[in-house]
Amino acid sequence: MSVNGRRPLDERKAAFCPVECGRCGAGVLAAKFSPQHTSVQWTEAAVRACAEFMAFAGLGRASALVEGCGSLRDSIDAAVTAGRLEVSPPLEVTPPFEVTPP
Repeated sequence: MSVNGRRPLDERKAAFCPVECGRCGAGVLAAKFSPQHTSVQWTEAAVRACAEFMAFAGLGRASALVEGCGSLRDSIDAAVTAGRLEVSPPLEVTPPFEVTPP
């Protein structure tokens, strides 16, 4: 939806929560903005603890080039199912009104 040719801001109330990987125990902060959109904040310690990231590191790939960790994704989905991590839907934002000078 656009108002006066501009799209309103899509502000979301992100509820970052700690999630621990069920496979390797790597701890991250995660937020869900929709069933498809997940934001994960990795620490250096979590990257080092992650079994999947370390497997790629053993092949000489930088962690920044790894798409993600399937085991952690499963742990995040389990946290959502258990109610420990909520999906934060977009907030209803009223677009600003433009005032036309007389």
